Amino acid sequence: MILEIVSPEASLFKGEVTSVSVPGVNGSFQILNNHAPIVSLLQKGIVTITAPSFKFDKETAGLFSKVNDQNYTLAISAGTIEMKGNKVIVLAD
Repeated sequence: MILEIVSPEASLFKGEVTSVSVPGVNGSFQILNNHAPIVSLLQKGIVTITAPSFKFDKETAGLFSKVNDQNYTLAISAGTIEMKGNKVIVLAD
């Protein structure tokens, strides 16, 4: 599936991923390939991205923390997530 993470300042990440875990307002949840359509609010917490490989822009690479070769994290203060047509869009603050 395609994941796109956007902040008010810039596009932070766009790429093919296998899963994304987010801090929902009713608890953390994970989205996998071919997940049902969903729109949800996000609260302060950690977004965890799992993918076979990563490519970050130089300007935004410092925002992500490497867990291992297939997992990176991003701290957010709030946001919104939408999953539709096997594409996930995270609008993050």
